[in-house]
Amino acid sequence: MLTYDFSKRGDKPKYLFLYESIRDDIAAGKIERNTKLPSKRTLANHLNVGINTVANAYDLLVGEGYVKSSERKGFFADGAKESPAPEREVCDICKTKQKRKKADEPFLNLMSNRTSVELFPATVWNQLMRKTLNQGDELFRTVPFNGLLELRCAISGYLARNKGMEVDAEQIVIGAGSEYLYMRLAQLFGKTRIFGFEDPGYKKLPQVARSFENLVEFVPIDEHGLRVDALAKSDVDVMHVSPANHFPTGIIMPASRRDALVKWAQGAPKHYIIEDDYDSEFRYNEEYIAPLFSEDAHDKVIYMNTFSKTLVPSIRISYMVLPPKLLEKYKERMGFYSNTVSSFEQFTLAQFISEGHFERHINRLKKHYKQLKSEVIAEIKGSKLGEISEIIDNNAGTHFLLNVKTCLTHKEVAERAKTLDLTLNFLTDYLALPKEKFDRPDFNESENGIVSLVFNCATVRRADILEAIDRLTKIFL
Repeated sequence: MLTYDFSKRGDKPKYLFLYESIRDDIAAGKIERNTKLPSKRTLANHLNVGINTVANAYDLLVGEGYVKSSERKGFFADGAKESPAPEREVCDICKTKQKRKKADEPFLNLMSNRTSVELFPATVWNQLMRKTLNQGDELFRTVPFNGLLELRCAISGYLARNKGMEVDAEQIVIGAGSEYLYMRLAQLFGKTRIFGFEDPGYKKLPQVARSFENLVEFVPIDEHGLRVDALAKSDVDVMHVSPANHFPTGIIMPASRRDALVKWAQGAPKHYIIEDDYDSEFRYNEEYIAPLFSEDAHDKVIYMNTFSKTLVPSIRISYMVLPPKLLEKYKERMGFYSNTVSSFEQFTLAQFISEGHFERHINRLKKHYKQLKSEVIAEIKGSKLGEISEIIDNNAGTHFLLNVKTCLTHKEVAERAKTLDLTLNFLTDYLALPKEKFDRPDFNESENGIVSLVFNCATVRRADILEAIDRLTKIFL
């Protein structure tokens, strides 16, 4: 039976470590040609790893030619191949920087919003990239300003199947990240339009709007999300909202509030809504929530989403869906810009979606994050930390709020966390308006004896859960 010590893998994903271990044994002749390898389930049980770890490793070995697969018979070593290419020499300065970067990474970083690299189906993605390279001249054709048609069609199909959104591929605009698309919208609407943002909320997008000299106003939220009454009293023209899963509170906007918001947009020609469907794929109670875009009959909602969270951050592909009337203005004013995403990445992602890999990947992510989040919350509730805290979670997304009763100040908590190798994420870090504007004690933090942490589970390893909670407890007790 193949046996490998996973404690030696360092920062490598398990599937990659397993792939390299088997590959090296085949290349060295330790595993002879035509030797039958254990089944995926047998090897997974033997190594105490997930079956997907073995499946990804085997797929990579088959793709590289080290293993051949025979239907109903299994996997067989295909003989020693050429030795793997030697690792590139890294200059001393780069080595020093790499070591320093690893040393600087905290034990637990609640500010991180990355997905787990191990969950990304790298083998499938690699196969699709090789398939893309074989497309010949198609790969080198000029990409339209709004993105590759194949990708826009794939996204259109995905939205119809999963969001109930019937949109034409022409309405979809592809861009290199949400910030880029926001830049284009800021230019489209011009300096005279005032952009509104939820408070608390994501801080980078207001900076993008301001960089194009747009005025920005912040609109407070309550336990039901954006306060439409406060929005109506403001001077906001274009309102950015996340109704399906507000960040960082996780609030899901109820139907009555959503209706009021759509009516606000319909109340004036210059009013528009930018619907940021952040983390909406990660809903665990299976309750369907239609996007605002589907409820709008007056072309007043712009739908926006990204693949950076569901795939990996390095794949900087986002998209927006423009209502037909606004699309014509966009073509007229922004159509001269070149598309900012390479055709290679767009072709690969189009196949990834069209062949069903994306939806299967989302289902795996949902299962993983639901389990992980439940385990973290259960361990907190059963610990001493749970005795002095309250968890606010809406059964969606990868984060929740942890409200801790304490007499410590924000600064004192941060300093103690640093000594324990923790980087914390405070709810008040996302506030722009004065605290008295909100009728919530967790927004006023230590003034009410509460410190509210935004706890993101995305990169927490199961093996570290107990240690992480123990360190958090030491901050407050």
